[in-house]
Amino acid sequence: MDRTTLDLTNRRGIITGAGQGIGRALALEFGRRGGHLLLVGRRLATLTETARLVAVEGGTTEILVEDLTQPGSVERIAETVASWGVVDLLVNNAGNVRAGRLELTRDADVHSMIDLNLTAPILLTKALLPALRQSGQRHGSILLNVSSGIALVGMPFYSIYAATKAGIAQFGESLRRELIGTGVHVATVYPGATDTAMMASQNAGADLGWGRRSLEDVITDLIAALEAGEHEINTAPEGRRAMQELNVTDPLAVDAALAPGLEALELAVRDHRSI
Repeated sequence: MDRTTLDLTNRRGIITGAGQGIGRALALEFGRRGGHLLLVGRRLATLTETARLVAVEGGTTEILVEDLTQPGSVERIAETVASWGVVDLLVNNAGNVRAGRLELTRDADVHSMIDLNLTAPILLTKALLPALRQSGQRHGSILLNVSSGIALVGMPFYSIYAATKAGIAQFGESLRRELIGTGVHVATVYPGATDTAMMASQNAGADLGWGRRSLEDVITDLIAALEAGEHEINTAPEGRRAMQELNVTDPLAVDAALAPGLEALELAVRDHRSI
């Protein structure tokens, strides 16, 4: 697999879910490298704060308030960047989560996770792919999909979220192979539990296997791997990686390891919700 070093400077592109967490942190990283970014999210206030922080770092931004699950949102994003001339970055980061037993999950929450975590990034990538291809032929472009460590080890009480994150990972893998030779670098990042606002309502700790990494450490690893030209970027801590490896070789052993803590885990995650 090609691992040509990537130049992340002066990128012009779109970051979804840019109002907080990983999306905001990536906006700052590309901003300090001279990027011009379209910040997409649902809340003007948080996007405005991201734009201010990017400006401090030396980057420039435009803001587009959109709910990516609503009709017309993808078209409005594409229209916004149509006049740019160059679009060489797309970060599909926006996502949501609702944990709990499957039979207790509202149908609306099922649709919400699938629509935002999986359908929206696929449709947005489809709409922007011609521009990414064009830039890729000239100087290379980047498509970064934010999956999750839960795509590598499906955790109890996260069945729908895991399905969407595994789906976006396989979408990226398939598309990467489809785009070989086009200059479009397709990468997928698998963050483990990260200390962001999205995790604020989740109360599982390290004793239940949910030790969190700082956002700064996750982004440092992500950017270093992306600059090194990696396509599959795993930012999980070492303990979680051991479970990921065991899940490949002996998945029933993972089942057995998780079983004693199921009741405690359900109690700890039942209020985990960002929808």
